[in-house]
Amino acid sequence: MKQSREGLLLVVSGPAGVGKGSIDGILLERHRNMRLSVSATTRSPRPGEIDGVHYFFIDEERFRQMIAENAFLEYMQVFNMHYYGTPRAYVEQELRAGHDVLLEIDVQGAMRVKESYPDAVLVFVAPPSMSALKERLIGRNTETPEQIEKRFATAYQEVRCMNRYDYIVVNDVLDVAVRRMEHIINAEKCRASRNQAIINEFAGGKDEI
Repeated sequence: MKQSREGLLLVVSGPAGVGKGSIDGILLERHRNMRLSVSATTRSPRPGEIDGVHYFFIDEERFRQMIAENAFLEYMQVFNMHYYGTPRAYVEQELRAGHDVLLEIDVQGAMRVKESYPDAVLVFVAPPSMSALKERLIGRNTETPEQIEKRFATAYQEVRCMNRYDYIVVNDVLDVAVRRMEHIINAEKCRASRNQAIINEFAGGKDEI
């Protein structure tokens, strides 16, 4: 008798600079059964981007049609220009195949996914402190001081929402944070509600202790 082979939808959020991408990259490397969710977008492909790998590139008419068909777990329009969304069919197809699906998304998107798919497991990646987060943002040396301040202000808003998540992982030491994520995945797969087949088999058994 085996534990559930049902795929797990793992939704990961956290402020910019907290290390979500690093954690997710290691998880994907270590776990061949894990897939990164591919989003749909109405923007044009950038050099090197492949349709169906980096994004599903579709036009706005098709995107709006998919909204009307409730075909997204979540979606948003960025700067009143391009749409981005998580196609429900892609995620559900991977889950049915027994693959774990990793979705890295912002707080608002995570809350919408939880509404659409209550079985999703939400993990908030937190910095060891806000001062440490600011040091990381500055250390990336990729943005102007004004952009850093804007991201830092957004981070304060995001951390106030961490109590709405199922789990919180502090990314102080990267490898430790990754192991915590793996513990969460393993624990969720042992959850009784995900192992109804085992429950049914024992409930129908006639063996006596």
